[in-house]
Amino acid sequence: MAKVEVILVENVIGLGAESDQVKVASGYARNFLLPNRLAIPVTSANKRRLEVLRQRRAEREAHEFNAMTELAKSLSKLTAVLSVKTGDDGKMFGSVTAGTIADQLKNQFDIALDKKKIHLAEPIRSLGDHEVELKLHAEVKTTLKVKVQSLTPPPAATTEDAAGKDKQGEAGGDRRTEKRGRKPAEGKKPEAKA
Repeated sequence: MAKVEVILVENVIGLGAESDQVKVASGYARNFLLPNRLAIPVTSANKRRLEVLRQRRAEREAHEFNAMTELAKSLSKLTAVLSVKTGDDGKMFGSVTAGTIADQLKNQFDIALDKKKIHLAEPIRSLGDHEVELKLHAEVKTTLKVKVQSLTPPPAATTEDAAGKDKQGEAGGDRRTEKRGRKPAEGKKPEAKA
């Protein structure tokens, strides 16, 4: 299969970044890269254009690095609060994932962050405070504090609950009803359905 050299004008996943000179199959270049303006053929005029592309790439990467450094400083000071449903025993239903954290950052702080930049070894399955690692850039890493709290308050044993239990015990404890499909109390005949 014939190979041709092209200069990439944009980042192509799995192939290279902007201003990279790569060898690809001629059909791939002819049918995909060139028509979609992702690459240009290697010619003497385009080699001069290569320097402009490299300079533009360096400026963009420096800007991204500075932006992610500033974002890392601000995120390290924040605490994202997530409210989750829990059972009576305080155990969570489901778990908190990277996508959940990214959505909460968007809603709570108006910070749009890709969930792929949030690295969890495993989803969070317990209430409390957690620290989550964020990889914002190849050279910029930070941590985000995440507080997972329950939507339902923990059940508190009150004197009313204890009194209610005593009342049931005094009534004899035998509370059979027809609604539940149990036998009616003695002395009552079940009504015939017409």
